[in-house]
Amino acid sequence: MEGAVRGRIDKRQAILAAAFAVFAREGYALAAMDVIAAEAGVAKATVYNHFGDKETLLRAAIAAEADRTLAGNLAAVEQLSPQGGQVRGMLEDVGLQLLRCYLDERAWAVRRLLLAEINQFPDLLDIVEGAASDRVTEALADRMARLTVAGRLRVTDPLLAAEQFAALLLGPMDKRSRLGTREVPDAELRAVARAAVRTFLQAFGA
Repeated sequence: MEGAVRGRIDKRQAILAAAFAVFAREGYALAAMDVIAAEAGVAKATVYNHFGDKETLLRAAIAAEADRTLAGNLAAVEQLSPQGGQVRGMLEDVGLQLLRCYLDERAWAVRRLLLAEINQFPDLLDIVEGAASDRVTEALADRMARLTVAGRLRVTDPLLAAEQFAALLLGPMDKRSRLGTREVPDAELRAVARAAVRTFLQAFGA
């Protein structure tokens, strides 16, 4: 029984990975279920058994990819600790890792797919924000609140501070990366992170 359950989970994950790749490459309208099945290495009927229809599969594939993105972002934010080293250094390290997550090719694929299909499926934005963006902001706000309690930051509204930190970091990146078509050198990312932290600490430094 355990092997059967494991096999079903593995098939589901393979279908989700293949579906996201095909949707990102072809767009929703041109993505064919038989192509998704072939890339997943399963029968077309198996795809329908797991997800029912193409719309449901699109939403599930984007949610799964948002979960993957979330994991990397949360791992970065967790480094912000009241017991950690210098606040400036911690924020720069976290900022650099968040920038790397934002510029990851699969993260760009999510954003491109979202922009392409949002008119037809406006709820996709809620899926991405609920599964990833909002949770990262909330985690960042929680860490900033802890640093404030420890006397290491001076934040009155942690959620607003988290949003502003993210804006300072990510705001320049669409232009610098030419919407994901230019690889941004690591030295440039570090400079962006340092500048964002410098501005942030002028407002919220203890």
